[in-house]
Amino acid sequence: MRPVPFSPGQRAELRRTVTEADLVNFAGVSGDYNPLHTDALYAQRTRFGQRIAHGLLLGSWVSAVLGTRLPGPGAILMSCSLRFLRPTRIGDTVTAWAEVAAVRTDRPVVTLRVGCTNHHGEVLAEGEAVCYWEPVEGA
Repeated sequence: MRPVPFSPGQRAELRRTVTEADLVNFAGVSGDYNPLHTDALYAQRTRFGQRIAHGLLLGSWVSAVLGTRLPGPGAILMSCSLRFLRPTRIGDTVTAWAEVAAVRTDRPVVTLRVGCTNHHGEVLAEGEAVCYWEPVEGA
């Protein structure tokens, strides 16, 4: 088994701005048509005053960081936990990030702190992910 080429503190991120299309498309893909995400009149009457993004939309962006940047191609998500701390609205620019917390020496497994912040630097979600990492040779 070859060593895993990661070390604690390594970090990667991606940035996306939440759009109307993101909410519509995520509802279609996930089947989550909660009116808090899809119905402006309904959402207006809630404590949020407007529609908010699905929490797992942010989770999918965390997954994108894990699968494309850190650990990257060859990563298989074994577990992920997220706590959602603030609502995310259409127009918010979200930075999804992952940071290596620990690397196993007996198996190609990486534990990462993960989360999302908005363009104001406020934490939207935070948690932990564990990935098995096995890149394809020559790919």
